[in-house]
Amino acid sequence: MTGTAPGTDTPLRVGLVGYGLAGSVFHAPLITATEGLVLDTVVTSNPERQKQALTEFPDVRTAVTADELWPRADELDLIVVASPNKTHVPIATAALEADLPVVVDKPIAGTAADARGLAALAEARGLLLSVFQNRRWDNDFLTLRQLLAEGELGDVRRFESRFERWRPQPKGGWRESGDPEEIGGLLYDLGSHVVDQALVLFGPAARVYAETDIRRPGAETDDDTFIALTHTSGVRSHLHVSATTAQLGPRFRVLGSGAGYVKYGLDPQEAALREGLRPGPGWGQEPEPLWGRVGAGESPLTGGGNPLPTLPGDYPAYYAAIAKALREGGPNPVTAHEAAAALDVLEAARRSARDGVVVAL
Repeated sequence: MTGTAPGTDTPLRVGLVGYGLAGSVFHAPLITATEGLVLDTVVTSNPERQKQALTEFPDVRTAVTADELWPRADELDLIVVASPNKTHVPIATAALEADLPVVVDKPIAGTAADARGLAALAEARGLLLSVFQNRRWDNDFLTLRQLLAEGELGDVRRFESRFERWRPQPKGGWRESGDPEEIGGLLYDLGSHVVDQALVLFGPAARVYAETDIRRPGAETDDDTFIALTHTSGVRSHLHVSATTAQLGPRFRVLGSGAGYVKYGLDPQEAALREGLRPGPGWGQEPEPLWGRVGAGESPLTGGGNPLPTLPGDYPAYYAAIAKALREGGPNPVTAHEAAAALDVLEAARRSARDGVVVAL
């Protein structure tokens, strides 16, 4: 499912809805760094963000609402939805009904049912619908996938993944709103990443247990959450997302029958994009002191195990795959059905934390 793409010599014209963190830091720079894509229009109702977009991309057009795009749908080839979570479904629906392929930032929707509804609409219209799960192209994740493919750890028994921060004061905004309609909180924010990664690595989940807490004074929604998955493959995933972690744990700790892999530190691409850097030579690479270690019976903190060079992170690969899917019918890098499976887990985690039960999927 591709939609209609112009000739191979004509860039695909992208309408980007939303120019907050997701739109300005991730999507716009990656779109403009991708051969065959051009940022045509940025939609934001914030005058300062409109000025920012025009400063950063002088040739871009701006619009106040997404509804301004649909009457000129024939001037666009792709819509990217990077607006607040609660708007993802209605804007993606409108774009698909305007016969435009769509990329939606994670989470694609607040429920798995809504995600599958969007998938059905896209399939009925023969259009691409993809979800921006950029953490599949983190350096540590790519390295771990290669380790697993090569069988270097033996049979994996436990996967520990942490996406932790130290933010003792809430920042406010819709991401930290307690209003359920906003789809805020860490479970659906960082949780979308760690759950998606676990499912990609180890397959479907059979059982879900979770603990969610609101730790910070003045916070309205979960800021310290733990999710335990039992995969149908037998692997157990222990996933932590937190804004209240004074001492950060390893990003990955993967324990197999033959060896373990421990990796500290976050992929450098987000920090680079925030600093205004753009993909090019050396992109996504990290220095040797940050490499993870592979071994058995020794602690990486005392130099145990063998240092393993971290593969470069590659966020640009996502939009390169989108361009190829639209032009050549290549595979969708992240499908809405995959995103729905992750939402099944997030919904089960919410129920588990609320009721104090293990939820079977």
